[in-house]
Amino acid sequence: MAKEKQKKNYTKRDVSDFTENKYKFQLFARFVVLKLVLPLFYKIEYLGRENIPTDRNFIVAGNHISYFDPVLAGEIVNQPLAYMGKIELFEKPIAAAIMDGLGCFGVNREKLEVSTIKTALNIFKTDRWRLGIFPQGGIRRNGKIEKINKGFAAIAKQMKTDILPLGIVGCEEYNWNPLKRKQIKVTLGEPISYNQELDAIFDEWGQKVAVLTGYEYVKEEPVQQETKEPVSQKN
Repeated sequence: MAKEKQKKNYTKRDVSDFTENKYKFQLFARFVVLKLVLPLFYKIEYLGRENIPTDRNFIVAGNHISYFDPVLAGEIVNQPLAYMGKIELFEKPIAAAIMDGLGCFGVNREKLEVSTIKTALNIFKTDRWRLGIFPQGGIRRNGKIEKINKGFAAIAKQMKTDILPLGIVGCEEYNWNPLKRKQIKVTLGEPISYNQELDAIFDEWGQKVAVLTGYEYVKEEPVQQETKEPVSQKN
């Protein structure tokens, strides 16, 4: 019973949970990964920082191709990011402790829960923290923007917050050969307004990230309702 309660708490974060110490831990993680490790194997280019809003809050939403993505996103916006992570990632104590220390919180990928909305609202109540989301859920390395969870668009509308699209390319396959350094490109696009229909937000994000990455945007077709012929009744 206690363990189950603890798991549920991973989806809930108060304003007081987004501390300066957690941001310092993010900065430490960024330093280790981006200054000490990745430069041995990659060249990293950051583009589009001029698109970062300076007068309002925003959501950072990018494609997801590697475990480096959270630190790359944090580096390009240079602000503390509270990331959504699938609740399954919090099932192992060590992983849960690290993710909690980085300011992450759990989310049910099957449905948008009230606790997720409340946590997002608390993030927006802080002075510095922003919400980071990877709408595709898991890591996708097939060169396509597809299988997108629409919850991020619903949160944007609920919070009345624009979305900053993020495109990451170059680490679709991990490179550990220092003699053949590969190029990683991290690009921010122009913000997507929350003040439009839900499907329009969703579609604009898919199109913009496809342009930023050069990937194919696979637009989800609306589900057609199956119609049945009325059954005639015989007297």
